[in-house]
Amino acid sequence: MILIKTDEEIEIQRESSLLVGKTLAEVAKHIRPGIKTIELDCIAEAFIRDNGATPSFKGYNGFPASLCISVNEQVVHGIPGNYELKEGDIVSIDCGAYKNGFHGDSAYTFGVGEISEEAKQLLKRTKESLYKGIEKAVAGNRIGDIGHAIQTYVEEFGYSVVRDLVGHGIGRSMHEAPQVPNYGRRGVGPKLTEGMVLAIEPMINLGTRTVIQERDGWTVRTADRKISAHFEHDVAIRKGKPDILSSFKWVEEIDPTNE
Repeated sequence: MILIKTDEEIEIQRESSLLVGKTLAEVAKHIRPGIKTIELDCIAEAFIRDNGATPSFKGYNGFPASLCISVNEQVVHGIPGNYELKEGDIVSIDCGAYKNGFHGDSAYTFGVGEISEEAKQLLKRTKESLYKGIEKAVAGNRIGDIGHAIQTYVEEFGYSVVRDLVGHGIGRSMHEAPQVPNYGRRGVGPKLTEGMVLAIEPMINLGTRTVIQERDGWTVRTADRKISAHFEHDVAIRKGKPDILSSFKWVEEIDPTNE
């Protein structure tokens, strides 16, 4: 069942979504060659808790950490650990925070030091595809309109869209109906109505769309081990114009790979 939020509930949820944006920025300050991904996780957890919230991901279906940290060919759900970021890596940081009864969920992919031109373009275009999808997230459209906008944009550049993993509704539960694929046909799927809140999150691969789950039971990587990028915003459905609840503004002040 798709849950519709009141304006008051959406404003409460906005606080959680904005906290996630601020947490990503706090993590961004520390992204550099040599730092362990578990250190970034500790920074995020402390920041979330210091702001009166709890990490949405920690303990979710047994997930052991506050962040999903996915490096290079890892698409999503990477478990923070002793891996030390290296010059030229790209790293997806996916974060969730739960405050006042609502979840926020957002992701951003960073370059570590100087990254290749190929990686820069993948990050830039994946982020652009997120906003192409968000443009279609208005009352009266359908879920397929969002995925179609993302898919057609990135496939122009020869990239592929992960199909095994999708965006989702979000609110009092971290994952709610409906599913929000990053591919699809216009005019297909559930109708978008005012008060729906969606987590839209394109996961775009440089090579094949095929992915494999690692033996840890969580980490998903590309089958061909080519790099993947991931960006995510929480969006409330309104008439005429989407309402983005999360924000990259704090990250973009820090991230040196942002253009």
